[in-house]
Amino acid sequence: MRLPAKGDNFAPYSELGVRLGRTYVHERVARTVTAAYAALAALRPETVYVYGETGLAQGGRFEPHRTHRNGLSVDFMVPVLDAQGRSVPLPTAAGNRFGYDLEFDAQARAGELRIDFDAIAAHLLALHAAAAEEGIRIGRVIFDPAYLPRLFAAERGEAVRRRIAFMQRPAWVRHDEHYHVDFELACRPP
Repeated sequence: MRLPAKGDNFAPYSELGVRLGRTYVHERVARTVTAAYAALAALRPETVYVYGETGLAQGGRFEPHRTHRNGLSVDFMVPVLDAQGRSVPLPTAAGNRFGYDLEFDAQARAGELRIDFDAIAAHLLALHAAAAEEGIRIGRVIFDPAYLPRLFAAERGEAVRRRIAFMQRPAWVRHDEHYHVDFELACRPP
């Protein structure tokens, strides 16, 4: 099932990526993602979220990703704040590989943008709750390990630390401009 091409508080990383069929997920994952965004629209109406690549409609190899083969993996671009502290979408264009080539520094900044760790924590908890309602769960999250202390120090960060498993070692490619979520299907049917 393809993720929606837009919503009140979210958008895909690339209209081209949507047209090329790079935003398909398992139907239960799609319902989880959209339910989480709906919850966040009420909780954090000012926050702009951007989802990244997910997978192909038929599954299978999905270059350049090592995962994203079975509809259970979703990349979420980091929510960012501008110099005035306003939530803005992460800049995604062909010139920065649709956001995947942005580099954040040790202070979680890229130019005038800074990562909104409170928004990430709220999003992960909304995904966790929506997944439980759908009978699935978050298996693990991949996010730059250097940023985990900042995430866990965020508002609601302690709840994220307790409820969600993170890969503790660096991935083969740095995950600073996005966080990768692997969902797992539970035994309960939808």
